[in-house]
Amino acid sequence: MNSAGKTAIADKLKSLGVKKGVTPPPQRSPDSPAIDSVVAGSFLATPRGEVFVAEQFIPQDHQYGNSSLLSSFPLSLISQWANDLKVVSLPVSKFAFLDTETSGLSGGTGTYAFLVGAARFVDGQFVLKQFFMRDPAEEAALLEGLANFLAPCEALVTFNGKAFDAPLLTTRFTLHHIPVPYKKYSHLDLLPLARRLWRDRLESRALKFLEEHVLEFKRSSDEAPGYEIPWMYFDYLRTGDARPLAGVFYHNAMDVTAMAALLAHMNDILESPYDGRIQHGLDFVALGKLFEDLGRVEEAAKLFERGLESPMGEADFHVAVKRLSILQKKRGDYAEAIRLWENAAKAGHIYAHVELAKYHEHKTPDVKAALKWTKSARRMAERADLPAYARKRWLNEIARRQARLERKINGRVSA
Repeated sequence: MNSAGKTAIADKLKSLGVKKGVTPPPQRSPDSPAIDSVVAGSFLATPRGEVFVAEQFIPQDHQYGNSSLLSSFPLSLISQWANDLKVVSLPVSKFAFLDTETSGLSGGTGTYAFLVGAARFVDGQFVLKQFFMRDPAEEAALLEGLANFLAPCEALVTFNGKAFDAPLLTTRFTLHHIPVPYKKYSHLDLLPLARRLWRDRLESRALKFLEEHVLEFKRSSDEAPGYEIPWMYFDYLRTGDARPLAGVFYHNAMDVTAMAALLAHMNDILESPYDGRIQHGLDFVALGKLFEDLGRVEEAAKLFERGLESPMGEADFHVAVKRLSILQKKRGDYAEAIRLWENAAKAGHIYAHVELAKYHEHKTPDVKAALKWTKSARRMAERADLPAYARKRWLNEIARRQARLERKINGRVSA
């Protein structure tokens, strides 16, 4: 979105005649389809007025792509990753999933959340409610309705919500002097964990991209494009025609539902990484890195090894073997590290040849064996299908090692 597209709603509403939260002057055609004729829902009475609420009930065992909506609780490892021990003790009924559709991306006091989707598990169902304000004057009613729905929960699940959704809503609650319902909740933001798990394999970690490439779910053509949503709301305020907003409600509902499925998938692969859900070597490597960071060294080593059994590029293999070799050194298991390097060397990976050269030079020490592996590394680098800069880096490193080893050998011969 360009700079013009990020115009705060305050300015846009001002152009429509809105001043300090006053409803826009009526400019709508009497026969413009209202929201309740376009989206199935009802009007909820709150202490601050009425708000339109669309509601869906989805069985908690509903299959969303290749994942169910409900994970096997508790969220033990996710709790450890999030450094929030409270999460592991909470039942599924205490988690709320939330996503907002807003008037812009600035996040300041002039930005409204005109549609808020929230869901939680109630009596075996995934109950999704979408709170919509027909004009800015209904914002307080929207917030009251949302607060009441979130009240039974103790944890919030979002996607980039720590940076955007939660601060935005907190600002709106504060402006209306309404207590922030999630103030003391645990907050699981799935975006940072998604980056840890899939940044090496996938070109994007956007929720919809993960939905398609991890959950294997594709949305229908009914969806409104995310970048158009603010302007669709502005048009609705001007004309009163709610028909285009059907696609916005669909977009929001899919985002909230995808969060539940993604959380379930994440928890399942963390708790049971070998049950067949993981199909890519890089995903095993990513899990290995995460387990290593959590201090689970033995499990991390197994995950790296599983990843190395799968096809992957030289650069990715380099990273995996390096991390695994560090783990094996920590464990004092050089025999296992050598076995992995020798198998990888047979598969044609340059890094494995270099690691074996290092081992024989510094640990055996067997300078002739080190030189043999260095020369084989050079032959591999010369033949490998690598970018020019990568080949140059490998050859320079190998040349320095070869020169040093040859000096050592020549020095021994002279002596």
